[in-house]
Amino acid sequence: MIEMLVTYGFFATLGCFIAGALLSIILSGRGAEKDSWLFAHALAVFGGLLGLAYGTAVLISGEAVTIQIGGALGFGSNILDFRIDGLAAFFFAFISGASVAASLFGAGSLKHFLGAYRLGAFGFFYNVFIGGMLVVVSADNALLFLFGWEIMAIASYFLVIFERKREENVRAGVLYILISQLGATFLLAAFLLLYRFIGSWDFDTIRASIDLVPPLWQNTILALALVGLASKAGVIPLHIWLPEAHPAAPSHVSALMSGVMVKTAIFMIIRFFIEFFPTPHMHWGLLLIALGAVSSLLGVLYALSEHDIKRLLAFHSVENIGIILLGIGAAVTFFSLGIPVAGVVALAAALYHTVNHALFKGLLFLSAGSVVHATHTRNMEEYGGLIKVMPWTAAFFLIGAFAISGLPPLNGFVSEWLTFQSLFAGIALLPLLPKIVFLAGASSLVFTGGLAAACFVKAFGTTFLARPRSSAREHAHESSLIILVSMGILAAFVVIFGLAASSITPVLAHIAEGVRGLAENPVPLVSPAQTIGLGGFSALSMLGVAAALGLGILLAYIITSLTSGRQKVTVSRTWNCGTPLTSRMEITATSFSRSLITIFRRVLRPTMQSEVEYHDAVSRYFTKSKAVHLSLPDLYRMYLYGPATALIERGANKAKRIQTGNLNTYLLYMFLTLMLLLLWALK
Repeated sequence: MIEMLVTYGFFATLGCFIAGALLSIILSGRGAEKDSWLFAHALAVFGGLLGLAYGTAVLISGEAVTIQIGGALGFGSNILDFRIDGLAAFFFAFISGASVAASLFGAGSLKHFLGAYRLGAFGFFYNVFIGGMLVVVSADNALLFLFGWEIMAIASYFLVIFERKREENVRAGVLYILISQLGATFLLAAFLLLYRFIGSWDFDTIRASIDLVPPLWQNTILALALVGLASKAGVIPLHIWLPEAHPAAPSHVSALMSGVMVKTAIFMIIRFFIEFFPTPHMHWGLLLIALGAVSSLLGVLYALSEHDIKRLLAFHSVENIGIILLGIGAAVTFFSLGIPVAGVVALAAALYHTVNHALFKGLLFLSAGSVVHATHTRNMEEYGGLIKVMPWTAAFFLIGAFAISGLPPLNGFVSEWLTFQSLFAGIALLPLLPKIVFLAGASSLVFTGGLAAACFVKAFGTTFLARPRSSAREHAHESSLIILVSMGILAAFVVIFGLAASSITPVLAHIAEGVRGLAENPVPLVSPAQTIGLGGFSALSMLGVAAALGLGILLAYIITSLTSGRQKVTVSRTWNCGTPLTSRMEITATSFSRSLITIFRRVLRPTMQSEVEYHDAVSRYFTKSKAVHLSLPDLYRMYLYGPATALIERGANKAKRIQTGNLNTYLLYMFLTLMLLLLWALK
């Protein structure tokens, strides 16, 4: 069975997404918009299940699979070759698995788009988007990788602008595609330099011949690749597209973009910094840790200030990409200093948080999408009391909130614990300079965890608790069964990846060893009841943690019951000085965030406006209404992108002078360019 999956699973998986794309266009062209939407998502679900099974089968087999389509078609070239090793199989599996839940949600959200937009185009680009991500992680040469990268970017652009009647969605799409193409340009430059020195696009040849690249050019290539990949991952300061584009897309696309697509950049960062260049200088690892620390801390701070529930979740993607970079940076540092055991643990921590973030961020985006569909607004200030009409959505959102906050016994706790252990190991083992950087990284992770918990106290409390703050609650109702099932699948895996950490961690460590060429034994199968042991440094048993938490809750319940069981409980209206309680008296998202943002005002530079309306000019002590508007300026546009754009515009205006409109002048330009290229080629 496993051999059959390994042989045919890859073609079957991509075939499902190709069929879903084509069938969606065909049905839409015949006027069957509803069928085009349903078939597109149904085939995406089926393709996701096949991809999950295929990736898992390759992981279990422990053998890399090479698929040579070019030779089979008689091209005589490896340009269409795919290779699925342990790392690619891991990404292949979790991309496919996440697409199953997202596609189920999409199928259940048909009524929100039917009749408003052409659904066939959405189904086409949706399937192409998922297929493009799978091509990116399985390509075995640079040209095929770049092709998949562009397919993924273009398809996701059309998904972002799907609700094109909203002007802000179109602006978000334009910003996204501009940053995406900028990153692709840097990536192309990196691969062109590799081709110049190695003479091949093939990844295996690059791995084997990297010593042909001089040290100076190695650093140049890594710098170009880092900029190109960081722009796709949303690393600060290249993140400006992410909080704009992710909320603009339909919610199940947001879940895939925020939880999955940004991880394709993480995949290639691992390839470049650990596999293609197996011994980069230590400063690259320290730089990745610094970028991770800044992104994680600033990402959660910007999320704290948000009132748009989807923008809040988008900024948490910036935060969690930063946490993943902490693990990758620690791994690069350890490998460069010849400490492979610690490097494997750090890389396993990064891989664990990669899949964990896909699970709980997907769950949170789908839960938020359920709320948005029910209330028709993304503004948390207009929510309140939704737990009474959407109890299942509230429960699933709460599970995701616990996980993203790193609370036990869910999956986010495990990967953050492993990241902490890697950073602590660096503090204990490394010289002074890297020790300071590792200490800063650990400190940022501490602050990030606490602020993330505070942010989701705000998000859950203002959304689901207290009284309704607007009429949005009046028409709200629980989502359909298929939408609840999609959220339930992700919630189940959030719990499983927490409780079964002892079984999952050795598999991820085996993948990390394979990236470094250290894996010799088959994939280990470990019981969840065992302990995660990191030598004599530390140990963790998630089942033990879960049992301790359960016992503590049970004891608290028993003690509370014994001490208060005989007390008479009286239920009455809350006294409020003779006036009835209203939603105006609740703690809002703005008031909750204000004190925390004030602490970091030197970094965030918040602006605050107060609007007060009195009953009359005399009674200035009795206000009719009072509103406080808290916002953060976009410092990156003000001080980085704004000046850069102005500089480009000035240069373009000066360059217009060469456009004379004379044909002879243009022929002269072409002749001079050709002569310069010939002279360069003769050298």
